[in-house]
Amino acid sequence: MNTTKLATMIMTFLLVSCDRVVEVAKEETRKAVLETNPQVKKVINELGLVYVEEGAQEIITYDEVNAAQQAWCEALVKIGKLKEEGGDYKAYAQSVLSEAYNYDHGKVFFKPTLAHGKQTFRNDKKGALAYFIGGDSDYPNDKGFALTPWVKCRYDNAGEVNQGIQIYGSVAITMGNVWVTGKDGKEVMVDKTWVFKKGKDGKLRIIVHKSALPYAP
Repeated sequence: MNTTKLATMIMTFLLVSCDRVVEVAKEETRKAVLETNPQVKKVINELGLVYVEEGAQEIITYDEVNAAQQAWCEALVKIGKLKEEGGDYKAYAQSVLSEAYNYDHGKVFFKPTLAHGKQTFRNDKKGALAYFIGGDSDYPNDKGFALTPWVKCRYDNAGEVNQGIQIYGSVAITMGNVWVTGKDGKEVMVDKTWVFKKGKDGKLRIIVHKSALPYAP
């Protein structure tokens, strides 16, 4: 057997062996993913969820989603209230962005209501903070949405009960409206879509925030 033929046979054997190792690894990973946590299965069945990704090891509940939306509304009102009372509203707003949003843990898509042009989308915490409290020369059009101040804030997801919430395991999507009320009693409604992700610490954080004024033909 010549050297070239021997080398070819060895190379073929190595490639086949490597492919087999890769396939075995993939199969083991697939089996691990399919072994969904029993507690997660229990919650999926109790909530009647049908779209959860296969092998989910974390599950968000409807109660958690609603609690996160309510907390967002309360935080928005509190920022303005602190400003009115002379409190440290800036520090509080920063803490809200760290706790309620995913900026400190990964990516966030944030499209606020009153934004346009090149500053329509705020993909970092600096841009989001500017939108809520203003005072950033890099965002000269931001006056501070949370500083109106709003005295009330409420949300409502589309459809009946929890129809406006989709849960896929560690990720949940909501679509509906948010109403904010100013000191003059005037209420403003915006269309709102949120995507929440459950972190390893069990906390829900916003990874997508899309807000817009309703279409008025």
